Amino acid sequence: MVLYRTSAAGSVARKLALLLVVEGVTLISTGFVDLFFSEKLRAHSFYSDWVQFEVIIHTLGDCAMLALYPPFLAAALRTKLTRPFARKRVRMAINGVSAALFFAVFMTPMWLGATLLYLALAVVFWFALIASIHAWRLANGAAKTRARAFAIAFGIRDICWGFVYGGAIWMIWFGQYHVVDPDASSPIYIVYALGTLFAVPLIAYGILRTQLFDIDLRIRWTIKQSTLAAAVVAIIFILSEGADRLLSSELGDGIGLLAAALVVFFLAPLQRFAERVATAAMPNTENTPEYAAFRKMQVYEAAIAEALVEGGISKKERSLLERLRESLDISESDAQAIELDLQALGVVPE
Repeated sequence: MVLYRTSAAGSVARKLALLLVVEGVTLISTGFVDLFFSEKLRAHSFYSDWVQFEVIIHTLGDCAMLALYPPFLAAALRTKLTRPFARKRVRMAINGVSAALFFAVFMTPMWLGATLLYLALAVVFWFALIASIHAWRLANGAAKTRARAFAIAFGIRDICWGFVYGGAIWMIWFGQYHVVDPDASSPIYIVYALGTLFAVPLIAYGILRTQLFDIDLRIRWTIKQSTLAAAVVAIIFILSEGADRLLSSELGDGIGLLAAALVVFFLAPLQRFAERVATAAMPNTENTPEYAAFRKMQVYEAAIAEALVEGGISKKERSLLERLRESLDISESDAQAIELDLQALGVVPE
């Protein structure tokens, strides 16, 4: 909702906000809410009506995702594979197909209506995975970084949800399948949930990375301090508890003091170990003036690219970009060079 309220109409951020809301509603209406219901509540007379309501909401969410995801891909990736979905006629056709599939689910046998809907969704998710990897390979500079974050975040979701909808088709034809399962704890539902639970934090990181130039430094610092704390706690726990169990409680207390002394003695090696872990997790991220300047330029470039794609830079957007430039301490010449480079690369509206 914050993304939706703070982004411009028709922007990639607003399309993402709508997509995430629909995805959340679709996921929850699968039966995960029912896991919190007691047996007494499930036995109540209204429960069958509640399940039918969930079925309608879930199917509506599936059809909405089918309508919203391809145009979002066209706006976010801007490649030859996704460009057709930016056309108005194509979007209208997708909306018509999605609406038809919604009614087909309830007016035809499940083996027909639900199969067609789930097949369409599986194809869309697998196509999105291919398109995101394609965009990642072709992009350069900051665009490549954004494409990589997109491919990883949405790729995990696309793989999980593509597998789930493909599995649903298999269950419709060869097993037992229910649109809403009140015991949504089977492996297929776990994969369904994990697709979103892994993707959303990665998407949030991708958004923050284009807005906060020092987000990587903060994450690196957190990883380093967490690793150091974990190593200290592990040493003290292993030595003190081991002595307490193998020797005696009195010696255990003494060994605990010895463990603390060892930690102080080996603090420098532990810090170096934590630094190596942080470097492995966040490579090419150093708290230097050069790195900070580079990340500021990336953040400003992302803002310029977004403004250009959404129909050119308006007076209001120009004012906001000017304030952003000043807050990031970027010179006017550097800002103009970034804008000219993006225009030369074709980051302009069709």
